[in-house]
Amino acid sequence: MKEYNQIIFDSGKDKFSELCQKEWLITNGLGGYASSTLAFMNTRKYHGLLVASMEPPVDRTVLLSALDEQIFTNNVIHELACHRYPGVIYPQGFQYIKEFVDGPAPLWKYEVNGIVIQKIVFMEHGKNNVFVRYSIHVPAEQENSLIRIHPLVSLRDFHKLTQKHDNISQEPSRYGTILNLNKPENRNIRLHLLSNAAYIQKWDWYYNFEYPVERERGYDFHEDCFHPGYFEMELVKGNNDVFIVASTEKVSEVSLATISGVYEAEKKRISTVCQGQKFGGILPSKLAITADTFIVWRQSSGMHSIIAGYPWFADWGRDAMISLPGLTLVNGRYKLAASILSTFAQNCRHGLIPNRFPDHSTEDYAYNTVDASLWFINALWKYMEYTDDISTVKKMWSTVNEIILNYSKGTKFGIKMDTDYLICHDGQLTWMDAKVGDVAITPRKGKACEINALWYNALVIASEIATKIEVDEADFSETAEKVRENFEDVFWNDEQGYLYDYIVHETPAMEYKDPSLRPNQILAVSLPYCMLDHIKEKSIVRKVQQNLLTPRGLRTLAPYETAYKGRYEGNTIQRDLAYHNGTVWPWLIGPFVSAYCKINGHSQRSRQYAKELLDGFIPHLSEAGIGSISEIFDGDEPHLPRGCVSQAWSVAEILRAYSEDVLLNNWMRK
Repeated sequence: MKEYNQIIFDSGKDKFSELCQKEWLITNGLGGYASSTLAFMNTRKYHGLLVASMEPPVDRTVLLSALDEQIFTNNVIHELACHRYPGVIYPQGFQYIKEFVDGPAPLWKYEVNGIVIQKIVFMEHGKNNVFVRYSIHVPAEQENSLIRIHPLVSLRDFHKLTQKHDNISQEPSRYGTILNLNKPENRNIRLHLLSNAAYIQKWDWYYNFEYPVERERGYDFHEDCFHPGYFEMELVKGNNDVFIVASTEKVSEVSLATISGVYEAEKKRISTVCQGQKFGGILPSKLAITADTFIVWRQSSGMHSIIAGYPWFADWGRDAMISLPGLTLVNGRYKLAASILSTFAQNCRHGLIPNRFPDHSTEDYAYNTVDASLWFINALWKYMEYTDDISTVKKMWSTVNEIILNYSKGTKFGIKMDTDYLICHDGQLTWMDAKVGDVAITPRKGKACEINALWYNALVIASEIATKIEVDEADFSETAEKVRENFEDVFWNDEQGYLYDYIVHETPAMEYKDPSLRPNQILAVSLPYCMLDHIKEKSIVRKVQQNLLTPRGLRTLAPYETAYKGRYEGNTIQRDLAYHNGTVWPWLIGPFVSAYCKINGHSQRSRQYAKELLDGFIPHLSEAGIGSISEIFDGDEPHLPRGCVSQAWSVAEILRAYSEDVLLNNWMRK
């Protein structure tokens, strides 16, 4: 199928590098996942064959770190695994990998002395389990062969690392074993391991695994893994099937037929996911499948949410609302969109939807965001225009009204409407929120250009919704008009021909207007309702195109600015300094494409240009996270991928722009 990639490897000197730089990921709809490099050498603490979500979609725990396979032929051991230890790569099983196919579940093909092994990894949607199946063909001359599979276990929070301890107990059974983590500070964590191969208990630890990506990021990078024993099966001439099941739940005896049924059900589910899409082509076809990985069930709300990025992000309000149209609306998944909107509406407090749900269910929600609530109103509007579902929108009117009233009167974090009807805020509340300690890297306290573009957009939308659902007590159009009257006078930088990024009154008598060229102003052109005249919109798009546009998205700062950092690398502080000071964010390509096509009347020529920009991401689908779009890229060429290997709004905004602006499959023209 065209949406799946096949990668064939030769034995060249760059094979190891390629296999270890590219990462695969599958998910279970609960926030849990399985992920590693193509070589199965874990390079991050977040890698593992079963990273379970204990309180969906959070409390994620690395249970099964890896499976080390050995093939015995003619008294010779062939190791298929691959690990990094201090000063050495051992074993080097990557040498046996001949082929990789990324879907509908990732598949590897190995060749060992004429023995062909196909290894496939898949998860069951809605459950914390993983299946690893080996289809092994043994030629006649190698019929006296054996496979031995060693599980390596972590049983830890996915942000942490494990060193040898004595808190694991084991309960071997006929079909495998149950491992228990017994620590006073944790509830009991259990891992069930099951196979059709015989289980032999052997209690020991493997020491000093190294995770090079964590070392590069300035974190601890050594770990020990528990080895409870191994599974073993003699291989006969012809075809052999071996499977391993890892789960947080008790697993009764399963057969190859049962496992095949789970696999076929997941294939069918993925096929169903793609049925609602209204577009073709390599990029959108692949990303439509990837979009599904971010949709998760949130146990606390009994509804759905959106994981911001894999492997380490939870669900964030801003990311979810920006991502919602591209992940759910353009491909017709309207019920999921309503469920996601309901999750965040349900948790709105003082006019603020959560900035993020925490990594652990015992922690408090964070509401420190000025734009997430405004993005919520925009996402609800898009939902209504795609679905005409007035009933659902009416149920959420109280949330819309709460947001507008709290922003108007003033709410937490200094968020309030000023005397000029523009929104101001304290602290690091916009999406450019990086800090080192208490020091803001990109201070934008005051009035930010995109926040007020979103504010005007939200006011107009609220007025339109009130009319559609026949609500008499609210009319925000007058406030919207006041915002329109003042926005240009406050933000337009006539000398440079674009918007000031933010404005702050350092003292009652001293006003500072930041002239830095950043991409935030593109939203003042791309949102459904905008305030600027056509000439100014064209000027903004031209400046952004000339100075911020790259093949991987928009830079967060023009290269000629003194604060510009062209490479996102080094320790936490060094990375934070670059995060919004030049680093490229691919999600911004969506607003840019919308703005560019808008100012050109969505002409055939402008849409062709936009298509070429978006199709430029096709090579990236096999560059970092296979089949997905990374969180960020370096501002300098060659724009290397950085951060999370699979980011929701990166995928979503490319899909949305492709559908709405390139193919015109949007509500304005339906």
